Amino acid sequence: MARFLRPLLRGTTYTRLLHLWVPMLITAVWILISPATPYAPALALIPVALIPAVRIGEGVQAQLLLTPGQQDPSISVAPSVTWRDRGRTMLWLEARMVLGWVAAFACVWLPIIAFQLIEVVRGRVPDDVPLLKEATPNGWYALLAPLPLIALYAAVVGLGELATLLARRLLGPSRAERLAALEERTEQLLERTRIARELHDSIGHALTVAVVQAGAARAAGDPEFTERALGAIEETGRAALEDLERVLGVLREAERPVSSRPSLVDADRLLESARASGAKVDAEVTGPLETVSGPVSREGYRILQEALTNVLRHAGSVPVRIRIRVSDGTLDLEVRNPLTAAIPGPGRGSGLRGIRERAALLGGHAHTGPDEGDWQVRAELPLG
Repeated sequence: MARFLRPLLRGTTYTRLLHLWVPMLITAVWILISPATPYAPALALIPVALIPAVRIGEGVQAQLLLTPGQQDPSISVAPSVTWRDRGRTMLWLEARMVLGWVAAFACVWLPIIAFQLIEVVRGRVPDDVPLLKEATPNGWYALLAPLPLIALYAAVVGLGELATLLARRLLGPSRAERLAALEERTEQLLERTRIARELHDSIGHALTVAVVQAGAARAAGDPEFTERALGAIEETGRAALEDLERVLGVLREAERPVSSRPSLVDADRLLESARASGAKVDAEVTGPLETVSGPVSREGYRILQEALTNVLRHAGSVPVRIRIRVSDGTLDLEVRNPLTAAIPGPGRGSGLRGIRERAALLGGHAHTGPDEGDWQVRAELPLG
């Protein structure tokens, strides 16, 4: 019994009932204006559903009243973009109107019938209730009085559940929204995979060096060797901390929506950062960067970022030539710097692998290595 009555103790039951009653407010006002055409509000919903912003309002109402206290991802809060979205919104508005009529009928007439059954037991036969006009006063009608109330309970709970189900089906994310969400989730997973790989390479390397050097120093028992080992541990640890800080910065950034992450149109800040670190940057951009699609532009930014990071880490303050070209359905990105003696630093190879993997994931390819006396990073990414 307690389980049966549990929905009466949930606030969701009553917010859903309120959601069902909202369309009836408009209908009630219209009936006062034109009692002969109670169906007019339902007809008016057809052109209203074609307005893109209506889907936003319906989604907000559905989340607030049908699923209160939670952000239900199966109910979209976005404008209609396609005709399919508008058609689904139209079906939802009409279904909501029908469910509202049923809920209004149940909430008004079922309590009246229960009350009139009690009146029949008391010997008062109602004239305005067709089912009871010919009733004969009898005590047995008292046993029927709870039935309309049970039916009312079932209608309120059942109609609320049905409205929620329809909202998830008709106001759910469109194909474009699902693809965008999938793209965002995929990019986040790829980014986290890359971060995990870099952490494994840099931090794992640093810890291995520290453990080996510490063990060797303890076994050697030579103060001079111990001092050199401690210096190596300190240098490796400092470099690992710098790498960790960089990776944690990417992790914090990954919590933002993919669309808000930097793309190639924000490349100027990368170039200014490199110049502030002492590099002499010569950049040339050809073609409209703003027309490059989001995923390609974001990955291009990351490739450029990694290439510049490698230059500063391994070559130091050297001239850097950057060429970014958008043409013939391809984004061509090239970073060149003079070959110099290797500068100690963690993460050798992991960044270059990341560049090649990013390019491959987009269906392109990347080349990294010596070229005519320079170190070259070149990536070609398809735009479509």
